Amino acid sequence: MKNKMTKRGDAEKEKDLISFLSIEDDDFKSHLEKVEGELSLDVFQTDTHLVVIAPVAGVEAEDIDISVNDNEVLCIKGTRNICKDVHHEDYLTKECFWGAFARSILLPEGLDSDQIKATFKRGVLRIEIPKVKYEKTKKVKISD
Repeated sequence: MKNKMTKRGDAEKEKDLISFLSIEDDDFKSHLEKVEGELSLDVFQTDTHLVVIAPVAGVEAEDIDISVNDNEVLCIKGTRNICKDVHHEDYLTKECFWGAFARSILLPEGLDSDQIKATFKRGVLRIEIPKVKYEKTKKVKISD
């Protein structure tokens, strides 16, 4: 049976998977002011992991920064650089986002963020964070 993860500190909403971030941190706000775009994410869980999927086509793996801070906030940052061979006046249509992007999410409780793993294949970033294994029943030995 799957154990549904809930928002941190919100036992009322057991069906919620994750809480998206709203931070009052000045350093974080100043970073967001410089960021032009937000990264789209899919977040889901398996029996053993929380999984984050982000399409980041046009970006090299070494240009993506992934971190988890002390408040258990997962931050993904990067830059999608525009093709310098094309002049602005030569575009007929320009719908793609170019520039810096970032996304931060507050991770739910019950994850082992020290064991986070990320892979990057065919323009898709996949982050897997294992769930902490809890024993349902612990045997307590009585000492003499």
